[in-house]
Amino acid sequence: MKILMLTPYLPYPPNSGGQVRSYNLIKNLAKNHEITLFSLIKEEKEKRYIKELKKYCKKVRVFYRSSRPWTLKNIFKTAFSFYPFLVIRNFSPDEKKAVEEELEKEKYDIIHAENFYVMPHIPKTKIPILLTEQTILYRVFQHFVETLPWYLFFLKPILMIDVWKLKYWEVYFWKKADWLAAVSDEDKKFISQLSGRKDIEIIPNGVDFDYFSQKVSSKSKIPLLLFGAADFHWLQNKEGAEILLRIIWPKIKRKIKNVHLWIVGKIAPQVLKEFIGEKGVTIEEIDDSRKAYQRAWALVAPMRSGGGSRTKFFEAMASGLPIITTSKGAEGIEVENGQGIIIEREEKIAKRVVDLLLHPTQLKKIGINGKKLVKEKYDWAKSAQKLSYLYEKIGGKKT
Repeated sequence: MKILMLTPYLPYPPNSGGQVRSYNLIKNLAKNHEITLFSLIKEEKEKRYIKELKKYCKKVRVFYRSSRPWTLKNIFKTAFSFYPFLVIRNFSPDEKKAVEEELEKEKYDIIHAENFYVMPHIPKTKIPILLTEQTILYRVFQHFVETLPWYLFFLKPILMIDVWKLKYWEVYFWKKADWLAAVSDEDKKFISQLSGRKDIEIIPNGVDFDYFSQKVSSKSKIPLLLFGAADFHWLQNKEGAEILLRIIWPKIKRKIKNVHLWIVGKIAPQVLKEFIGEKGVTIEEIDDSRKAYQRAWALVAPMRSGGGSRTKFFEAMASGLPIITTSKGAEGIEVENGQGIIIEREEKIAKRVVDLLLHPTQLKKIGINGKKLVKEKYDWAKSAQKLSYLYEKIGGKKT
């Protein structure tokens, strides 16, 4: 089938969860479908990655969004617009015009929109529109606003207005799309409650199992805990790392003197600069996340907000790395507690980590179970196959 896919980022290199998802789906879908990709970029240098995507796409076109989000122009436009900041920041008049022209010139079977905030680029059309939501964004930003420090109280009413606009437009586009997909059963239920729609498919996140199970490093000889490999542009990751560093890590360090904490991720040193130099803690970006997964003894992720499913967890599990997280962190992963993932209340994570570090054989068993789970259920090829079936279903019901 002939697909026009819109993403709010160039899906290469696969650094963030969204990029990982889009790149791997495209790579697998290209075997049976013809894909034209329209994406947003921030800088000219991103164009060098187009050649990689052209291996799988018939055509790739890119359009500029502002390189920095919090520009005066974006803030001013948001203040006098019905759209939220996220839509304003990720809207390109050039892309909207190009989509209109593309649909006039070419005949497509489906328009696939990854994330609701690319939808304003799509004109009125009879071509079926599939909207896939990777997470429920208004909940992410609502949590951020609600947990702002007390001394920023004056910002909360202003930011909450934007959260309300975000929620309104998310629900609006859920209702407007001809077909709708989520990445987890939790998100499906939430979207259904707000939109009233029951016809929501699930296209789960996954992992390139062969790549992440390939041995590139050896296990650390001393106890090594990992947070990552994460994209710290994402508010949830910054919050989780700070909870770990401020609350949980000191408790672990008091019990196990030679333990080390390794925080790895995109812009991690900039976001967590106040913790750089702390004894027993390393914060950095690395070129290959597999090294982190394979050197660490366990991944510790005390997440306070959920939504979607975490591609980094799947990567860690494919590497045989056990995960200790909260119920929010484990959302979107169909797993029994203890089978690859330990799910624990935040206040009990430190004690659980200490117990597990003192029993490395148990840790190893949990990692083996997780590796088996993702191989059986969460390979990207399986997710792409589900999406391909959905394409065929949509194509079969066109009027």
